[in-house]
Amino acid sequence: MNMDFNLLMNDMVVQARQELVTGGYEQLQNGEEVVEAFKQPGTALVMINSVCGCAGGIARPAALHAVHYDKRPNRLLTVFAGQDKEATAQARHLFGEDHLPSSPSFVLIKDGEMVGEIGRHEIEGHDPMSVITHIQSLFEEHCEEI
Repeated sequence: MNMDFNLLMNDMVVQARQELVTGGYEQLQNGEEVVEAFKQPGTALVMINSVCGCAGGIARPAALHAVHYDKRPNRLLTVFAGQDKEATAQARHLFGEDHLPSSPSFVLIKDGEMVGEIGRHEIEGHDPMSVITHIQSLFEEHCEEI
């Protein structure tokens, strides 16, 4: 039974990663990749991915649909909590002291600094459209028209 559970979890992780990569998100899997990505000028939406139900049912769909907006970040990035632990820890460190670590979550960075955040408490129990609207309000405030 344990072997079956591990295979199922691995399949879920692969699918959860692939959804975002297919949607244009760059997957950061170690601390070095995070540091390099955060050094880039401009804006980036960082999704802290997860295998929980609210990630699959709300956060990932919101991540994929929110980018269909006139103003959007220059880059889309993702780290995977519980899977790519070094990358996730480095991202959370770089977000700064005001960051409330949760997964799934979204952080908008501008020139390497956190300028907006949507935590799990603003995702879990909400519908995907309200999360999309929240993400797009961050885009409206901090991003340029592309």
